[in-house]
Amino acid sequence: MKTKQIIIALFLLFSISFFGQETKKEKIKALKIAYITKDLNLTSSEAEKFWPIYNAFDEKQFELRMVKMRKVRSELKSKPIDSFSDAEANLLLIQIDQMENESHENKKKLVADLRKVISPVKILKLKQAEDNFNKSLLKQYKNRN
Repeated sequence: MKTKQIIIALFLLFSISFFGQETKKEKIKALKIAYITKDLNLTSSEAEKFWPIYNAFDEKQFELRMVKMRKVRSELKSKPIDSFSDAEANLLLIQIDQMENESHENKKKLVADLRKVISPVKILKLKQAEDNFNKSLLKQYKNRN
């Protein structure tokens, strides 16, 4: 009986910590959505078409940054860079280059898809809003520490 209670307690503890982390990501995402929505001044028709395109782009960028790039970073941290062979270093450079190309292609696709639903001026405003949001997020983070 005690084993069952311990398992349930551990499950709840892990669930709470998992959802606690997820809420930070979701909170930032909600703030970003509000920031972009305000800056772009989208009509309801535009917003209906814009957000599925933008969310797909954002998820892909997140995957590139957090999943694929994390693997490269862990490789770089695994040992001093000077101890990498040329072959190992070249392999990492190829992986980094592929990720950067994939990110660039994802951005080009976003712009091409958005041209069908919002004006070029609003696409430029989007780029500016993303930059401003990221700067304000970094500023808040620095002020906390």
